[in-house]
Amino acid sequence: MLRWHRRLIAARWRQPKPPGRTPIGDELVAFILRLARENRTWGEVRIQGELRRLGHRVAASTIRKILRASGFPPSIHRDDTWRTFLRAQADSLLAIDFFHIDTVTLKRLYVAFVIETKTRRVHPLGVTQHPTADWVVQVARSLASDLAEAGTNPHLIRDRDAKFGAASTRPSPPPAWRPRSPHHRLRG
Repeated sequence: MLRWHRRLIAARWRQPKPPGRTPIGDELVAFILRLARENRTWGEVRIQGELRRLGHRVAASTIRKILRASGFPPSIHRDDTWRTFLRAQADSLLAIDFFHIDTVTLKRLYVAFVIETKTRRVHPLGVTQHPTADWVVQVARSLASDLAEAGTNPHLIRDRDAKFGAASTRPSPPPAWRPRSPHHRLRG
């Protein structure tokens, strides 16, 4: 009697199972297969992005299942990624940036430096209290001439100001120039 009652209660409170996702239409499956066949380098995520542009929301895992069921091998990945490019060009790439130093007399000096991406060596290029576009162009040009004299591979430095004339038409900051404090807006 107790067993019968437990089954009765369990049947009463049993939740119906949800129907699940709607199946993908045959036309959409054919379109996914066509995209994969015509574009061998595209993976599931790229196909998913193209379908999303056309208004179809299909998960990458669903696309992967469709391709596997149809016997498509994984996509052919070309070695044209950014990481591969950087590894191939690491011998000749340089990164240039600035850092600043605050002196004992509270003067801020800006240092331009170059990092060789392969060896990660840092080369200081110059120090100035007021960096201007003219100064940066001059530092880059002297770096290019030093590299040419050293006989290293030529580096392309994009000097857009050489094409348009003067490097900067803005006046350099006054000698007493100091960066504003982060709280300059709060002052009355």
